Amino acid sequence: MEQQGDDMETVGGVDAGLHGRVAAREAVVGVVGLGYVGLPLALTFAGKGLAALGVDVDPEKPRALAAGKSYIKHVPADAIAGAVRAGRLSATSDFAALRGCDAVVICVPTPLTPEREPDLSFVTRTGEAIAPHLRAGQLVVLESTTWPGTTDEVLRPILERGSGLEAGRDFFLAFSPERENPGSGVQTHTIPKVVGGLTPRCLEAALALYGAAFERVVPVSSTRVAETTKLLENIFRSVNIALVNELKMLCDRMGMDVWEVIEAASTKPFGFMPFQPGPGLGGHCIPIDPFYLTWKARQFEFQTRFIELAGEINTAMPHYVVQRTMEALNDRGLALKGARILVLGIAYKRDVDDMRESPAIRLIELLQARGAQVVYHDPFVPRVPRMRHHSLDMVSVPLTDEALAGSDAVLIATDHSEVDYARVVERSALVVDTRNACRGVKAGREKIVKA
Repeated sequence: MEQQGDDMETVGGVDAGLHGRVAAREAVVGVVGLGYVGLPLALTFAGKGLAALGVDVDPEKPRALAAGKSYIKHVPADAIAGAVRAGRLSATSDFAALRGCDAVVICVPTPLTPEREPDLSFVTRTGEAIAPHLRAGQLVVLESTTWPGTTDEVLRPILERGSGLEAGRDFFLAFSPERENPGSGVQTHTIPKVVGGLTPRCLEAALALYGAAFERVVPVSSTRVAETTKLLENIFRSVNIALVNELKMLCDRMGMDVWEVIEAASTKPFGFMPFQPGPGLGGHCIPIDPFYLTWKARQFEFQTRFIELAGEINTAMPHYVVQRTMEALNDRGLALKGARILVLGIAYKRDVDDMRESPAIRLIELLQARGAQVVYHDPFVPRVPRMRHHSLDMVSVPLTDEALAGSDAVLIATDHSEVDYARVVERSALVVDTRNACRGVKAGREKIVKA
C-alpha cells in the first residue's frame, strides 16, 4: 500500500490511523441504513465505546434517534437514549458527514425485482452517495446480502469512480454479512462475524474494526467467500423449510400431524435438526436471498435446482392454506366467498413488528380475491405500512370476544406469544392454525384445523 500521508501509514500491514483509533476507542463508525440491521449494529459499536454515526435517507429516523426513541420493537428506546446521551450515537440524512468517519458500513436492502432478479439499486445509490465524500485511509464494508462478486464488481467501481481513489491502495474495502435474529433476545455482539476483504490489508482493517465490537470474528479469504457464506446460511433454511412444508401437505393428505412427526424425530440426538412448517416464508432474507445465487449461477450455465424447487414450494404455501381454510368452512356448510376471516398475526415471525415479505400479506390478498371479508389483529403491527409489493390499507382490530365470535374463521398466520390461544379457541367457531400455536389447548380441539 502506498503511503498517502499520516492516514495511510501502516503498522503490520494495517492502517495506523484506523487501527490506532479503533484500539483507543476514538474511531467513528458510519452506518448507512438505520433499519433492522443498521440500527442494532450502530448500537453495538456504540456499546463497545466507539462513536456511531447513522445515516438514513428517511429524515424521520435521525429525528427519532435524536429524541431517544425507537422505531423497531426489539430495539429498546433506553439503549438508544443512553447512547445518545453518552455522545456515542448520532444520526443524520447528510452523506457528507461520512467524511469524518474512519469506517463506513452499508446496511441497505437488497430486494428482488418483480421478475425475481436481484435489485441492487439501494446498494448502487448508496455507493454513489458515499463516493464523493470518501477519503484516503477509510474502510468501507458492505453488509447487505447479495450475489458473490457484488463488492468487487459493483460497489468497488462506483466508489473508485466517484472518489478518484483506488480500493486496496487508498482505502479499504470488505464484505461482512449481517446476522440478525430479531425477537430471539440474542445480542448482536455475541453472533460470530464473518469478514472477507478485497485484499489482505483490507481484511486486516475490517478485522480490527469488528474485533473491537464482536466477541468472535471469522476471517475468510475473499469478499466473494463472505458473500456466499450468507447465501448458504439462508439457502440451508429455505430448503429445509420447504422440505417440512411439503411433508406437512403430504401428512395432511395421509391423515397425520406433521408437528407430531417432527417432535418425534427431534428426539434423535444426532443427524437431525428440526425445522417448522408454516404458511410460507417471510422476512427480508430467506424468501429473497437464495434467488441472488440462482441468478448468479445462470451466468455460469449452472442450474440451482434445489434452490428453485424450494422457492416454488414455499411460495405456494399461502395457496395451500387458503385451500385448507376453504375446505374447513365447507365442512361447516359455509363458503369462503362472503366469509368473515380474522387473521391473527401479520408480522413475518413471532414477537416482532417486521412485515417484510410476510406470508400473511399474500394470505389476505388471496382470501380477499376469493370474496372473503378479512380483518387482522397483530399486537406489534397496528397498521399495515406501505410496502413495495402490496396495496393493502388495513388497521389491526382489537382481539375482543366479539371479534372472535363474529368471525366465521380465525386464521393463525403468526404465533405471537402474548396471544391467549385457549381463549381464541374457546370464543371462535373455527380456528385454522398454520403454526401449531394451539398445541397446548385442551378444550375445543374439534374447532382446530391445522394447515
